[in-house]
Amino acid sequence: MAARVEKAGITKGNLDPLSTLVLALLAGAFISFGAALYTFVLHDATLTLGVSRLLGGLVFCLGLILVIIAGAELFTGNNLIVMAYVSRKVTGGQLLRNWVIVFIGNFLGALIIVLFIYLSGHLKTAGGALALFAVKIAVAKVNLSFLEALTRGLLCNLLVCLAVWLCYSGRSVTDKILAILFPISAFVALGFEHSVANMYFIPTGLAVIHDPALLQAAMSLSTQAVDVDSLTISSFLWSNLVPVTIGNMIGGVFFVGAVYWFVYLRRSAAEPIRYLMTRGPPAVNPEITIAEAVRIMKEHNSSSVLVGELGKSLGIVGESDIVKKAVSQGLNINTTPVSEIMSAPLISVDIKTPIYGVYRLLAKKRIRHVVITEGDRQVGFISVKDLLQRPII
Repeated sequence: MAARVEKAGITKGNLDPLSTLVLALLAGAFISFGAALYTFVLHDATLTLGVSRLLGGLVFCLGLILVIIAGAELFTGNNLIVMAYVSRKVTGGQLLRNWVIVFIGNFLGALIIVLFIYLSGHLKTAGGALALFAVKIAVAKVNLSFLEALTRGLLCNLLVCLAVWLCYSGRSVTDKILAILFPISAFVALGFEHSVANMYFIPTGLAVIHDPALLQAAMSLSTQAVDVDSLTISSFLWSNLVPVTIGNMIGGVFFVGAVYWFVYLRRSAAEPIRYLMTRGPPAVNPEITIAEAVRIMKEHNSSSVLVGELGKSLGIVGESDIVKKAVSQGLNINTTPVSEIMSAPLISVDIKTPIYGVYRLLAKKRIRHVVITEGDRQVGFISVKDLLQRPII
């Protein structure tokens, strides 16, 4: 599972900003759907506190189920990208870019759902009882102390990241839903704080108090005073969102991501590349024709060939080189030497180079292959595919 989470972190860290933003918008919306369902189901619950909170936790699971199964970028879950970062497979810049874009996208996605819920008239349900419950939720959240909000955020994302972690062990949709069910139900039932969920809960309360008619209808149903004056944009940001976000990051980054990296991945990241290198694709003389190189690729069931002489690789020719350079330029593959279309030069690294060093080299140079050397001898080959398929050592 550690290798799967790390691999997912590499993918997320390299995702382009626009795709990241769109997926983050979806995650904000998905979590908001879970929060909206939680509010609706519990607004008139007559069950005991424990049972009603457990019920709320079960229905709130909708949000993370949509994120995991449908696919989206959730800030709290993406704290696990830290595993790829400490293995030096994504840069600090890639990590921070993802977190910032995803946080903003989650916020915007949640606010869009708040707007739609408000415009739909859904908050007028039961003569304003739903609006009253939404306000009570928001008021309770902004009246937590900084330390309370931070620690509840820490405990929340510890459970959320464990739910995400467990999902990587699932082989089917059912497996993943069951993996989500108990940790998420637990954090909701226990009253812990989720920054993205609060991007829906508190703005919904703010929407109610800024609608005089809706607020009056809601307050007329209340049997006890509700401190609506404490519910402001400022209290939302500084009394809840900031400390909860900090707590979420501490819980996800240090109590889950860093711990599991230390247990399962810290040694393998520093292992020499010798443990992953392969013999590589078949080697050919630079003077053979492109047609002959294609035949050799088919014969060895390989997507590329190394081009070299005297035991040293000069370059590599892959299927993309043949299509982009030979076919598109109209070269005669029966007479043109393979050296005319090879990608050169190949970069080499010493056999003692740690795995994370090769990752950084591939990312920096934007290449997909390197040759492994020992002294003056070429002893192996490694590609991006080999690195991504690395087993846990």
